[in-house]
Amino acid sequence: MGRADARRARQDGARRAGKNEKKSGIRRFFTWKKVVGAFLGVCLLGILGFVGLYLYVDVPAGNKEAKLQSNVFKYADGSVMARVGAVNRETVPLSRIPKEVQHTFVAAENKTFYNDSGVDLKGTLRGVINTLSGKGKQGGSTITQQYVKNYYLSQEQTVSRKLQEIVISLKVDQKFSKDDILAGYINTSYYGRGAYGIQAAAQAYYGVDSDKLTVAQGAYLASLLQAPNQYDWAIASDAGKQRVQERWAYTLNNMVEMKWISPEERAKQKFPVPKPPKPLPGLTGQASYIIAAAKKELFAQGVDESEFEAGGWTVTLGIEKNRQKALEAAVKQKLTDDLSPDRRSVDRDVQLGATSVDPKTGHVVALYGGAGYPQHYTNNATRSDYQPASTFKPLILASAMENHAMTQGGVPITPNAIYDGRNRRPVVGGTKPFAPPNEDEHTYGKITVQTATNNSVNAVFAQMGADVGLDQAKKTAVGLGMDGSKMDVQPAMTLGTMGASPLQMAGVYATFDNHGVKVTPTMVVKAVQSKDGSDKEVPLKNPIGEQVLSRRTADTVTSVLTGVVNDGTASESVKNTSYKAAGKTGTSDDNKSAWFVGYTPNLVTAVGMFGESPTGGKQVTLKGAGGGGRVNGGGYPARVWADYTQAALDGGTGGDFDLETDMGAAVPPPAPPTPTQSAPVTPTPTPTHSAPASPTPSTTPSDSVSGRPSGRPTPPGGGSTPPDGSTGGGPGGSTGTGGATGTGGGTGGPGGQPGGTNANGGNNLPNFGGG
Repeated sequence: MGRADARRARQDGARRAGKNEKKSGIRRFFTWKKVVGAFLGVCLLGILGFVGLYLYVDVPAGNKEAKLQSNVFKYADGSVMARVGAVNRETVPLSRIPKEVQHTFVAAENKTFYNDSGVDLKGTLRGVINTLSGKGKQGGSTITQQYVKNYYLSQEQTVSRKLQEIVISLKVDQKFSKDDILAGYINTSYYGRGAYGIQAAAQAYYGVDSDKLTVAQGAYLASLLQAPNQYDWAIASDAGKQRVQERWAYTLNNMVEMKWISPEERAKQKFPVPKPPKPLPGLTGQASYIIAAAKKELFAQGVDESEFEAGGWTVTLGIEKNRQKALEAAVKQKLTDDLSPDRRSVDRDVQLGATSVDPKTGHVVALYGGAGYPQHYTNNATRSDYQPASTFKPLILASAMENHAMTQGGVPITPNAIYDGRNRRPVVGGTKPFAPPNEDEHTYGKITVQTATNNSVNAVFAQMGADVGLDQAKKTAVGLGMDGSKMDVQPAMTLGTMGASPLQMAGVYATFDNHGVKVTPTMVVKAVQSKDGSDKEVPLKNPIGEQVLSRRTADTVTSVLTGVVNDGTASESVKNTSYKAAGKTGTSDDNKSAWFVGYTPNLVTAVGMFGESPTGGKQVTLKGAGGGGRVNGGGYPARVWADYTQAALDGGTGGDFDLETDMGAAVPPPAPPTPTQSAPVTPTPTPTHSAPASPTPSTTPSDSVSGRPSGRPTPPGGGSTPPDGSTGGGPGGSTGTGGATGTGGGTGGPGGQPGGTNANGGNNLPNFGGG
């Protein structure tokens, strides 16, 4: 080998040695063992990190927003009156979702739900990669993961939130049953149309409650969850409609695969096209008053207001949809159509409230509170700032009979008892001087209590109040349901000068109708709170209470009040009806309120008409409303009552009163007296505006009732008067209109002139109303 060859060989050897030395250094740092070890170390760190995360992350409290629900108010038939709340959600337990409908959600979203651990790692990894690569929302989440996202976490798309979702899902799967998780998922998901949860969705898309959903409808709702707005049939594109039908079919096919439905059942299914969307029922019209009254009633019975307003309540009312519509129609046809606020300023002052009650159940079946929010916020059906006027008079009669009260002459007070009906006649035996005018200053002679009720004679009931005792009369009224705090024990109380609402008066008369068993009108029939996946019904007070009047007393009052409808102040408005009815009119001081409270054997309705200034709510007169003169209870209120009652009874007769009484207008009058024996006095016809006829100077049974012993002759020529002043003047002189001086009032002046002014100030009293 030459010298040159040797040099080249040495150079080649050096190069090879350098290469070997370099390779040896790389191998020292990246051997297969080191690579595998590093990988295992990373995995171990990841596992340790996940274990630490698992131990560190607890199952949090649910999101406040995820717990929000609406409160649902329903009519008596179960249909929805209104949904009230920030979120349209009504959480329902699985027991209110058919089993096949439950399975549609599992078939659509997560067939392995009942067997998995709550997490789909493969799908989750795919979702994380999609998120990191900016490809949008991840897919592949289990039902448990979706529930965790809805209920415990936010909707943001980040890796850290996804890791939280995985950890919490694993813990939730360990902590709760699959049914609990499924119920939570179904109730927290968004279905479109503003509906959260399956109950709201069932109503929004099919107009039914969740327990009435079919398997086909359930499969559509389950399909919606993938893309609620794109799959809503009402707004979906043609492509969207095709995709949701494909997903619907996919869901049902999966149910066959899972053996939840048979192939034969699958073949029968047809795509259930949803109903067009409707606005959510809310606080409009009469619903605004009804719901406010129902809430007030619930809070008074112990329901926590803040807890209620958090949502999740289903409140069933006694309001019957057909009767509610009938009441609203009657107000329009018989009152508001007559009003012209643009032409008559007084028509702007007219307010009307009404409450209708089933006396057997105590449920309020219809209510009218006014024009509705925001035109008028005060509920005219429950307001108690106006006088009930003469509708209070039957309570005086009831108290008299229940307490076995006597006239001043010591005779039991019954519908056949005789009283002096003179205008401005001074009350005898009262706590204070009182001589109220009759309506239109009309004067009457000796009349029965029945006739006095028919014609709403103030003088008679003012005296009767003194006979029974004002404290006792108040006690009876409070027992029947009136507010004692609004009752000032003064003589004018007998004419209904306290405040009362149509709701209260309906309850009083319902107690008469219910044979003396107390009726407390009640808005709410049932209240159920849905919380933590279960339903809790709140116990409510029974609207039907104890016997507060004897049946004989209550039935006698009813019998008397049939006379008001048949022959008295309400007869003109209530004539030509097909039903048996009883009731009483009322007109207050200065015509600021007018009333009719009436009833059939199975329906009681109180109608109050009120004069209220649109500016400031001041009480004003109703005179001239509708283009007429004074507004009486026998006018607009009785007309509204009659029209509503006819419709509410659906053309029926309403049945007959089952009365245990032998007194009053509903029973035949007693037989006329024979020549040898006396007989009870029958009701006298309504007198004319002239002075009452003078009593005949002979022995009559009416003398006994009015205070004279039977068989005692009437004093001739206007002689002495009985202690109660039931008559005033003999054949030669008529009764003085003011009531004369002395214990019972002196005789009238000659030729029928008025007697002297009462020394106690009986004259110049306010113009008390009557019928």
